[in-house]
Amino acid sequence: MKNLDKMLVDFAQQKLEKQTRRHFLMDCVSKVGGLAMAPLMFGCDTGSSASSGGLNLSQRDLNPLSPLPPPFGAKAKSIIYLHMAGAPSQLELFDYKPELAKYHNQPCPQSLLEGKKFAFIRGVPNLLGPQANFSQHGESGAWISDYMPHFQKMADEVSFLKAVHTDQFNHGPAQLLMQTGSPRLGRPSLGSWVTYGLGTENQNLPGFVVLTSGGKTPDAGKSVWGSGFLPSVYQGVQCRSKGDPVLYLDDPEGMSRNLKKNVIDAINTVNKEEFDAYGDPEILARINQYEMAYRMQIEVPEVMNINDEPASIHELYGTKPGEESLANNCLLARKLVEKGVRFVQLYDWGWDTHGTSHDGSIDMGLRNKCREMDRPVSALLLDLKQRGMLEDTLVVWGGEFGRTPMQENREGKTQSFLGRDHHGDAFTMWMAGGGIKPGVSYGRTDDFGFSGIEDRVSVHDIHATILHLMGFDHEKFTYDFQGRPFRLTDVEGELINKILA
Repeated sequence: MKNLDKMLVDFAQQKLEKQTRRHFLMDCVSKVGGLAMAPLMFGCDTGSSASSGGLNLSQRDLNPLSPLPPPFGAKAKSIIYLHMAGAPSQLELFDYKPELAKYHNQPCPQSLLEGKKFAFIRGVPNLLGPQANFSQHGESGAWISDYMPHFQKMADEVSFLKAVHTDQFNHGPAQLLMQTGSPRLGRPSLGSWVTYGLGTENQNLPGFVVLTSGGKTPDAGKSVWGSGFLPSVYQGVQCRSKGDPVLYLDDPEGMSRNLKKNVIDAINTVNKEEFDAYGDPEILARINQYEMAYRMQIEVPEVMNINDEPASIHELYGTKPGEESLANNCLLARKLVEKGVRFVQLYDWGWDTHGTSHDGSIDMGLRNKCREMDRPVSALLLDLKQRGMLEDTLVVWGGEFGRTPMQENREGKTQSFLGRDHHGDAFTMWMAGGGIKPGVSYGRTDDFGFSGIEDRVSVHDIHATILHLMGFDHEKFTYDFQGRPFRLTDVEGELINKILA
């Protein structure tokens, strides 16, 4: 009750401040400066009619997550993006290089090292042949290793991008580039762009939900699901698969739901008066977030509960209710998009295989990580397909970069375990579902898997293609900030037409 008393006192204080001469005179100081700054600040406007007083409020201004139709026909309604934080090795999973195996443990050719920068490799390292066994699968004949036995059965459902490249070779900047289109802080994430452009169909759940596993968050931190310069209502909402899905989901003792509603109404009355006074769109975002939090108390416990799923589903995914795991998160992702959530982002930490430990080795640690990932990710694709959801749900899988075909020799010293350094010149990602042509392998790397030599694609190309499938022209989908229009793909990006259905 102390918290309630404090809120009521604060509410009364703010009301008095708006009525006293002293507050008026103090406020005039900032208001005069505000008049001078207004022409500059409104260069940050989104182009909407959001405002109050003399300006008109649209339905989107009052509810920033209200659903909007895409500018043109979308192939996908929602996205599930699986990011393997730390960067899995394409050479042990999807990019079969028998020629590399022939040169295993031989010094790396100087031609591969000249002009190249690596995170840890120094001097002349030895080549490291594939540590997995490869075979072809499905009608497409896709090469998939024995690290992924369940995924081998889904070969014809996905489209592989074999020659993805990035110009970042450290985790934080590379993750930022992959998720926000820039290696520097401050840009909106892909999920934020999508929910800003389309809103969400379920008004009782966030439009952009984030689930993490592996024990840690990505190296770039929560900025990879931040809203950047977009209103904060579009940032990802992190939920948990263990314990309460959202902190403070339950009301405090003695707080009834009706009383909670009255408190929120009182707070938002003050917020609306603040918006009338200042016209700051972030105040509208704050109002919406309070109301969303209230509605989430009803919807979230149900959708985030996997206990009631049938035994066959738990067997399919390998889920264990009550644990934090990628398996649980994959099942939750299906439930969330089924309930109308627009964008679900899964981050699984622990894919950084430098060879500095057993868990970080390319032969043992990576195989164990694949055991955790292979079954639930394959189950997610199969489950979506069986429910008729895969055709309008886009599934994306990948890391922030790939791994070198050379064994890491950190600071010139051979590691105790087999490992590979960071590598941005060529790595593999895949997409499936919503508008993607199944059973395709696009792009090719050289005999050692070092560089892309055919149909290379950039991070911006991937973003352009994802936005296209959601119904946007990436060159026209912009947000005005600091005097110029920004877009997710900056000044680059081309559609990867050959993987589109």
